[in-house]
Amino acid sequence: MITPATSPPNTIEQLTLRAQALAGLTLGELAQNANIRIPSNFKRDKGWTGQLLELYLGANAGSNPEQDFPELGVELKTLPIDSSGMPLETTYVCFAHLLNVSGITWESSNVRNKLNCVLWIPVEGNRELKPAERRIATPVLWQPTAQQLATLKQDWEELMDMIVLGEVENITAKHGQALQIRPKAADGKALTDAIGKDGEKVKTRPRGFYLRKQFTHQILLQAFYDEV
Repeated sequence: MITPATSPPNTIEQLTLRAQALAGLTLGELAQNANIRIPSNFKRDKGWTGQLLELYLGANAGSNPEQDFPELGVELKTLPIDSSGMPLETTYVCFAHLLNVSGITWESSNVRNKLNCVLWIPVEGNRELKPAERRIATPVLWQPTAQQLATLKQDWEELMDMIVLGEVENITAKHGQALQIRPKAADGKALTDAIGKDGEKVKTRPRGFYLRKQFTHQILLQAFYDEV
């Protein structure tokens, strides 16, 4: 039976093989093998699946702003899908900085860094399935195409322009073709500093960058059906 990794993977090939070995197994089977508590639902344990997979793959970056596998330049993302393979939710990429952003370029941004190379691990996400019953699907190692990069860059630059111009409160989930900015905080009362309309500091809810479901679905289609 497969066991948790005792060290980080040395190569992308080794990482991919570890991920492929998880395909077909349930989260419950992995948790039992690692003697980890299995939550009855994900209302209070939203990050549980990712942490469980990190244990088996040997990720060691934790909550740092770098990739989950910094030596390999690979980010790990779980992707809840329905029975037809459609992503069920948007994918969190990273925290959105709302101050001191004027010197950041797309090439030096954390979004670009996080999405340079991603190991996607689709997981059954239908709500009628208990966490322990949810099965892991075939992993996808993805690097954005030139077209995908162009779309992401355009979205990022438009969103960052709004932040720099003090229009953070005008950003909605409708902005961006592939990338969007949404509030990111467990508590709606949590506030952070941002740039106001007149350049002053204002208080607002923390924000995060997210990939739209249509974009991640395109990634899966590209990997399994050669569709773009």
